[in-house]
Amino acid sequence: MVGVRTEKQAKADSMSHASGRDLLRLDAGVEVGRIADALRTQLGEVLHRRGLVVGMSGGVDSSVCAALAVQAVGPKRVFGLFMPERDSSSESLLLARELAEQLGMKWKLEDLSATLDAIGCYQRRDEAVRRVVPEYGTGWACKILLPGDRLETDRLNVYYLAVRSPDGESRTVRLTAQSYLEIVAATNFKQRVRKMMEYHHADRLHYAVVGTPNRLEYDQGFFVKGGDGLADVKPIAHLYKTQVYQLAEHLNVPKSITTRPPTTDTYSLPQTQEEFYFSLPATTMDLVLYARNAGWTPEVAAGKIGLRADQIERAYADIEQKRSTTGYLHAGPQLVEPVTEIEVA
Repeated sequence: MVGVRTEKQAKADSMSHASGRDLLRLDAGVEVGRIADALRTQLGEVLHRRGLVVGMSGGVDSSVCAALAVQAVGPKRVFGLFMPERDSSSESLLLARELAEQLGMKWKLEDLSATLDAIGCYQRRDEAVRRVVPEYGTGWACKILLPGDRLETDRLNVYYLAVRSPDGESRTVRLTAQSYLEIVAATNFKQRVRKMMEYHHADRLHYAVVGTPNRLEYDQGFFVKGGDGLADVKPIAHLYKTQVYQLAEHLNVPKSITTRPPTTDTYSLPQTQEEFYFSLPATTMDLVLYARNAGWTPEVAAGKIGLRADQIERAYADIEQKRSTTGYLHAGPQLVEPVTEIEVA
């Protein structure tokens, strides 16, 4: 079944929580101090900016980044942005505002719906959806899914589209490659317009923009080039998601945020990161990535994580495939020859 977690997956996720506390445990207080020191150095000695702009989504990653920014330079030099649009969850805005008020930082609400509408984001997406669901229109909702049993087979990943009609009828259809690309291209406007807004405020304040990817997202290319992948500093890109939660607890990020399942908050139907991109829940995926980075064989990793060796092999293959296909997201502009007079920090 597409997008539905099995009992076996849930059991593996439960086991990974216990293992993760051991394998990925860090001293949160020490790490917060280290990141805050790095941010101050980067801001003053490299970027020469006065403060930090953080786009706040109500998720744990952006919340931890906002709290780290306040730790580094104080609340008066941190500016939060809430950037909802037509498909955003109303809960996201409430959670982001709650944290900003707790941190004592300045913030601004920028509703991006009109901008996205004018640029054709929703129209282009809906036209692509109608190529596979012709009746899709006003009042309908959708999201993209991957199959939920990807560690049980060697088949290629095939994307599906889940839709819900105004009368509540739901169904799932296989996407053509072209429709998938067109839907993703249209929704990527959302991340790019948000980043445009962040840099607008950074320019007027003479601030730097904070990027919020954790290690799993950064390593596996779960970001949009020129969108949420664009930033001046990325303070948690070295931290596994499990470790981000440890920092969140230390920084007193509200439980209403830390207990919320990670979502993309991109499509009109609720969508988890696991449904859209990763082959496993984040806590388990953290451990598999850690095992891969540590050079563990599938057999060794299986014994520590609670999956079978063949499942680990498939997860390893998925990691390497994503690294290969998303490598261009990390690449800067390609030059014909180096401009040696310009030295990039």
